Amino acid sequence: MQRHVSIAPGDTIGILGSGQLGRMLAMAAARLGVRIHIFCPESGPAFDVAAGRTSAAYDDDEALARFAAGVDRKSTRLNSSH
Repeated sequence: MQRHVSIAPGDTIGILGSGQLGRMLAMAAARLGVRIHIFCPESGPAFDVAAGRTSAAYDDDEALARFAAGVDRKSTRLNSSH
């Protein structure tokens, strides 16, 4: 069963990981008026084009909670080249 999620211009999508796929998503989202916030321990390709960036360990519960509270939708892209 497919679940459709509404994303509107001005919304922010949070992505765990800063690889090339996150970069491509951030670039495409910007053209639609959607912001991307990246959460990753290290800088990566998506950091360069994202509207927001959080650099913290994936097991940092407080940083993850702040990140999650600041975005409208979440996704994972953990195939980073790091």
